[in-house]
Amino acid sequence: MFNIGDKIVYPVYGAGIIESVEEKEILGEKKKYYILRIPIDDMRVMIPMDSMDDFRIRNVISYNEHYEVLDVFRQKTSDSLDNWSKRYRNNMDKIRSGNIYSIADVIKNLMIRDREKGLSPGEKKILENAKQILFSELIVVTGLKFYEIDRIIEDTLFGEDS
Repeated sequence: MFNIGDKIVYPVYGAGIIESVEEKEILGEKKKYYILRIPIDDMRVMIPMDSMDDFRIRNVISYNEHYEVLDVFRQKTSDSLDNWSKRYRNNMDKIRSGNIYSIADVIKNLMIRDREKGLSPGEKKILENAKQILFSELIVVTGLKFYEIDRIIEDTLFGEDS
């Protein structure tokens, strides 16, 4: 169980802070929900308390662990899958896993591919979604702003001249 004020990650949406616990009746069924505030777009998400394991909810990483996440962007090797549908499935599996290092890897691979060959509209959407998930956790952990994290990742991946 989590408490009000806990910082958690809801893999599909990103990281946030539990603001409250509320009982809601939805489709005739009363359930208790965590109300999670996600810093990007000040989004609020309701998570059924009895389904936390199903959604792979976890605590955010520690401050020191965020440096390990940035290390993913220092490793210049990228995904070599040329088949779009295989690459898409692989990226979606990594995002759904909720593993922050896998999500960072998706972002790195798509950013490199975008710079080298460009991205399809579908891959641009995946990149934006992955960034929202990763960046929201880094925002919660570090207190930085979205654009600051974006700049750090660009500089880490492509050098200071990006």
